[in-house]
Amino acid sequence: MITTHILDTTLGKPARAVPIQLEKQSGTDWKLIGSGQTDDDGRLKTLTPPGPVEPGLWRIRFDTKQYFAAIGTKAFYPYVEVVFEIVDGAAHYHVPLLLNPWGYSTYRGS
Repeated sequence: MITTHILDTTLGKPARAVPIQLEKQSGTDWKLIGSGQTDDDGRLKTLTPPGPVEPGLWRIRFDTKQYFAAIGTKAFYPYVEVVFEIVDGAAHYHVPLLLNPWGYSTYRGS
């Protein structure tokens, strides 16, 4: 399973209603696997159904421009793409995003 959440580090609270897309690499193309938006706690738990996912390269795209526009903040990055590799498809992969108008950080969470 693949999940994510976003924390707006400038405001010190979750980033809600951020559109997100999850894709898996297929040859030289990317195939859309799931999408949605963060809840009031900044989380999106429904990118994949529960259970194993296919090993390979995956990409999460966070629509940060829409989020910052909604809260009336100018920002440098219109979107953030995080590419990661899954080897063990049975493991849980949690990919958080720490976000502010001028930067971001990510890591593999639990």
